[in-house]
Parts: sequence; C-alpha cells; structure tokens
Amino acid sequence: MSVLDAWQQRLDDARTDRQRQHRWRTRQALARDTLDFAGNDYLGLAHDPRVSEAQAEGARRFGAGAGASHLVSGHLDVHDALEEALASWTGRQRALLFSTGYMANIGVLQALADSHTAIFQDRLNHASLLDGATLSGARSRRYHHRNMNDLENLLKRSDSVHKLVISDGVFSMDGHIADIGALVTVSQRHNAWLMIDDAHGVGILGDEGSGCVGSTWRSDDVPVLVGTLGKALGTAGAFVAGDAALIDHLIQFSRSYIYTTAQPPAIANATLKALEIVQQEPEHRAHLNANIAYFRHEALHLGLSLSDSSTPIQPLILADESRTLRWAAQLREQGIHVGAIRPPTVPKGEARLRITLSARHQHEDIDRLLAALHDCQQQESL
Repeated sequence: MSVLDAWQQRLDDARTDRQRQHRWRTRQALARDTLDFAGNDYLGLAHDPRVSEAQAEGARRFGAGAGASHLVSGHLDVHDALEEALASWTGRQRALLFSTGYMANIGVLQALADSHTAIFQDRLNHASLLDGATLSGARSRRYHHRNMNDLENLLKRSDSVHKLVISDGVFSMDGHIADIGALVTVSQRHNAWLMIDDAHGVGILGDEGSGCVGSTWRSDDVPVLVGTLGKALGTAGAFVAGDAALIDHLIQFSRSYIYTTAQPPAIANATLKALEIVQQEPEHRAHLNANIAYFRHEALHLGLSLSDSSTPIQPLILADESRTLRWAAQLREQGIHVGAIRPPTVPKGEARLRITLSARHQHEDIDRLLAALHDCQQQESL
C-alpha cells in the first residue's frame, strides 16, 4: 500500500466508524424562512438593525479588517474603547479582546499554566478548556459535574503551589449554572485561582446582563473571567477580564493573542452598540425569560424529558443517537432547526436535542416547535 493509499484508508476508516455510531456531523445551510432553535443569539442582537448599522459604520470608518495583530498595527481606538467598556461592565480593571472564545481559553491556559501547575476542571467543561489544559502541559484532573466535595478532595491531595480551578459559568450542552459562590469558597480554601468561562452567561444573567460572575464577584474571587461576544451580544470574538497584572501577562505570553490578526474593527464597533443595548434595555432579557418559562411549562405538560435548566439552553434528552437524528430530521422537514447533539460532545447515552430560545422568538414560534415535538412523540407511539 502506498503512503497516499494508507492515508486514504485511515480517513475512510474514521468516517465509517463515526457513521456506524450515528455520530457523523453535517453542516446545515439554513434557509431564510427556517425557524432556528439551535443558535446562541439569545437576545436577538445579531439581527438588531442598530447593531448591523454600527458594524457597517465601523467598516466605513476603519475598513473591513484590522490588517495585523494587536501588537503590530491592528489595535485601533475602537478596540481600546470596547476593552474599557467590557472591563467596566464586568467590574474588572482591564479586559483583553481575542478573536474567538476557543482562542481565548487556549491562550489563557497556555500563558498561565505549565508542567508545574495543577488544573482542576468540571467534567462537563467546554472542549476549548479541556484542550487548553492539555496544550499547557499542566497536570489536569476533572471533578464530577458541579460536585464541590469531589473538587475539594482533589485539591486536598494536590501539593502543587500553583492550582487553577476552571468551570463553565453556564454549561453549553445542559444549561446548568455553576455555583460560583461554592467555587470561590473551595478555591480560596486551597489557595487556588478560579477561572470561569461565562460564554453562555454574559448578556443574559446578572446585573445589566453582566453574567453569572459579572460585577457580583470581584477579581479577588474570580481572577480569570472569560466571555464571548458571538452569543448573547450577537457579534463575534471573545474577551478575558481581570486585574491589570493578568492582562499584561496575557499580552506578553498568550500565543493565540500575539500571533493572530486582531478582531475586525467593524465587529468591535458593532459590539459596543450591542453592549449599550444590553445595559440599557432590560426588556430583551425579560422577554427571553418569559419565553423560557412558557416553553418549559408547555413542554413538561407534553411529558418531554427536559433537563433542569433555567437558561435559554433547554436540552431534550433522547439518549439514543439514531433517535436523536430522526427527531431532528422530522423537525427539519417542518422548517425547524434544532441541534442534534451526540457523543463525544456529550457523554454516551445522553444524546439530545439542544433546544435554544431567543428573545426573537414569539409564543407562536414556540407553539410551532412544541407541536412538531409532539408529532415526533406520536410517530414513535404508532
């Protein structure tokens, strides 16, 4: 077998194995009239004309792209303004922009941790946090989901001087909210820093939508706070917020910050407008919360096995991968898009439809989804 044939065989084997397990991923090019219950545009700001106009105005003023990394010539005054606004919003001294949330998490962990560091992560943390810990070379342990006793036991057995506890703020596949107070208490008891990735919390939780950490918990309590801009804020990119020493360290040592082109300035300008809307118009969060309550009430009335979540992430656990794909396909036939989440994204036996709600949805949209889900139930009973 030639080298090319060997590589082709490897790709074919991987494809066959994943398809056999009903885990092969496919992209869906959504039609304009598709009803989206899969995305993370929780406040509908990605479609707000004021945000779109701010992006267009930013492109006219600054150009389409930054043209270089932040440390070369790509850092503009609009980036400075956004970082200052994010720091103020989250009650931190400083904030630092990254091009994506994945790059932020990898960059933070690579800059902070090494082989002498002990990292302790919730088992259901986002893949970017798990990958960041692996790339850092740190000794990494994973505690049972939201189980502070397990975390405490792991910390007790660690003799590392530098310990870092990491958790999602809102868990992206389950919608659970981390107990920040308990994490702060346990981390401080064992002289560990605490890092929270609040990607799915910023914009929708806390005072002025500042998240499950936000200004409630100080930098002394949560030294490393990560948030994304491409979910509730409706744009793209991410940020890390903390004290000045942390941000200065990341600027010097975070490779995913140093060696990549800066966020397009038009996106930064749009994000400033989105942030203004989030802070000044709480009615968007109120409408979202009303949608969540309505959906949960009606879904539970239908006997749907929802996860215990008070956030826009409402997982419907179906367990079996093929069943999950079948329900998603039936919904798609009715013009409704819902994420079909299977292992390895979630544990084996926990395949699900990841239903996400938005302030853009009206009750008639939710009723249409519920009717389609009821049809799926009825067809299984035939």
